[in-house]
Amino acid sequence: MPTNARVSWPDERLIKAAQEGDIGSLATVVAASQPHVRKFARSLCATPQDAEDAAQEALIILYRKIGTLRASGALASWMFRIVRNECLRHVRFLLASKNDGASAAEREGPAEPSAEEAVLHRLEAERIAAAVSGLPRDQRQVLIMRDVQGLPGRAVADALGLSTAAMKSRLHRARSSLREALAAPLHDIGAGGVR
Repeated sequence: MPTNARVSWPDERLIKAAQEGDIGSLATVVAASQPHVRKFARSLCATPQDAEDAAQEALIILYRKIGTLRASGALASWMFRIVRNECLRHVRFLLASKNDGASAAEREGPAEPSAEEAVLHRLEAERIAAAVSGLPRDQRQVLIMRDVQGLPGRAVADALGLSTAAMKSRLHRARSSLREALAAPLHDIGAGGVR
């Protein structure tokens, strides 16, 4: 197949057969969905490794749960949501890991947060993750590598093939966009990203 050939999603008959348990059709659906899923993951995740992990997890979910897909024509949007959720999960995991590394003095406070505080904390974490996910890919990569993973600026610049000045500029834009998104009312941040 030529490299510039457009790869299409599996057709509805094949998806329907996979939903009904035909193993050959299921394998074909997973294989045909793979390029699209990887493209989604590369556009949504911060790092190539996160994208690969998210794509693999999404394909596993497709394999295991294709029977739960309500409309065979909705495969692309279903897979996009799964990949997006996997990328957000990676961001949340990184944020939680970074917070777990805080010193005991930084963590002082009530030992058991109230149910209301726990819900508010979870909602705020989801809001931040959605805002980060809504950033353009180049800004999201720099922000996560620098601010979430804590990599040195030079390492981030080298990993992305940027000069230090270009990396700092991109990071500044990402932080500004994120601040603006988080200052916006809650309903302005959603599946469509930062508005």
